[in-house]
Amino acid sequence: MSKHEANLVVVANRLPVKLVPLEERENDQSDSGESGGMKWVTSPGGLVAALTPAMVDYDGAAWLGWTGETGGETLEPFSHDGLLLVPVKLSEQERELHYEGMSNGTIWPLYHDKVEPSEYHRTWFDGYRRVNQRFATQAAEVAAEGATIWVQDYQLQLVPGMLRDLRPDLKIGFFLHIPFPAPELFFQLPWRAEMTQGLLGSDLIGMQNPDDATNFERLAVRLDEATNQGPGILSVHSDDDTTVRSIQVKAFPIGIDTERYAEAAESKEIQYLARDLRAQLGQPEVVMLGVDRLDYTKGIDVRLRAFGELLAEERIDPAQVTMIQVAEPSRDRVEAYISLRERVEQMVGEINGNYGRVGFPVVHYIHQTQSFEQIMAMYRVADVMLVTPFRDGMNLVAKEYVASRFDETGTLVLSEFAGAAHQLTDALLVNPYDIDGLKNAIVQAVEMDSDQSQTRMKGLRANVEHNDAAAWARSFLSQLAKD
Repeated sequence: MSKHEANLVVVANRLPVKLVPLEERENDQSDSGESGGMKWVTSPGGLVAALTPAMVDYDGAAWLGWTGETGGETLEPFSHDGLLLVPVKLSEQERELHYEGMSNGTIWPLYHDKVEPSEYHRTWFDGYRRVNQRFATQAAEVAAEGATIWVQDYQLQLVPGMLRDLRPDLKIGFFLHIPFPAPELFFQLPWRAEMTQGLLGSDLIGMQNPDDATNFERLAVRLDEATNQGPGILSVHSDDDTTVRSIQVKAFPIGIDTERYAEAAESKEIQYLARDLRAQLGQPEVVMLGVDRLDYTKGIDVRLRAFGELLAEERIDPAQVTMIQVAEPSRDRVEAYISLRERVEQMVGEINGNYGRVGFPVVHYIHQTQSFEQIMAMYRVADVMLVTPFRDGMNLVAKEYVASRFDETGTLVLSEFAGAAHQLTDALLVNPYDIDGLKNAIVQAVEMDSDQSQTRMKGLRANVEHNDAAAWARSFLSQLAKD
């Protein structure tokens, strides 16, 4: 690929594809890019679904990111499903420093209100800076004159500033998919000025909700890195103080591919799977569901504690109510995640030991990656969906559940600290730190009459359908084009 040819470059930590053995997709002719007995296939996920349609609108779009593999040969750019993909190479040490270390050991817990302590290591930040510089350099090489660059998420927060230095002609946007913390928390970061300057290289900074946007505005002003020119508008001066550049900071709550979930939910395959699943559960009157990565921010342990106490208090009958908890594997080598898994599995064992019957556990715990079809069957069988994170940028599981309820049944219990709570106000909103409040909401959801449940679900579905993934991407890119 020649340099300076892409008019839109999405810069993300990962490419929107993954390598699988050829035999896994031998009957699929839609994928391209064979590599040594392996084949590139499109990765599942909301970001891919949101961005791919928007990128098609551009004459010359590229997606730049890491393949997920370390070492090996440097891969040349290649096309996949009509999209130009630009691989970024990382060594094993760089993955550990940048991804496992700085991104997930420092930034992730800090931005999630320090549910677990953050660690601050200079070697981690040095690796983070090096990787961000590589992403910025490669993006600058593939971008056409005056191109639009859209940088994604917390792993690449230095990239906008680095790109601004390399290519001042570019239009640069940044979107943060996780929460942005209050300045009082961010101030603990030893590299707070450099990280803030990195984001201020953008023309448009997108956050999941208005509170996050306000947090960044306050931070930039308190650090004396920018001047507030009005709600959602910051300005920065050039190094020689001769020019002023404006930066817009705004909320763009991300959505899902609503049509995909709605169509799947109504398909015969999913309806058969849901019917069989309910039969396997013993035809309970109420099925409650939690679907999460096994992460300390998701509040899985608090959810189980609330459920266990309700059973002990006999406010819920274990013969009538069953809970499914999917906890997909995540960062299994990190001590905090190992400890969480042990705690969750102990709680599941205690609940089932105290209240289960032979062949009928009260909690069905699944620590495995589930297919799209399996998750859809669970969404369809669930009468009550429990989404109770301590902190979340958005939480698309809540929206996926709503999109699957084409018959307008079901009740969503949603943490007020999830970004989705700003939109999904017809859910039963809870404070996950308030165990008694969470318990009361669960009982309310279980006992809610069908008319009230349907009214709430109608409001939820209208919101999710209106604010879908394509609308999110178009809204951000349209705003960036105006700036």
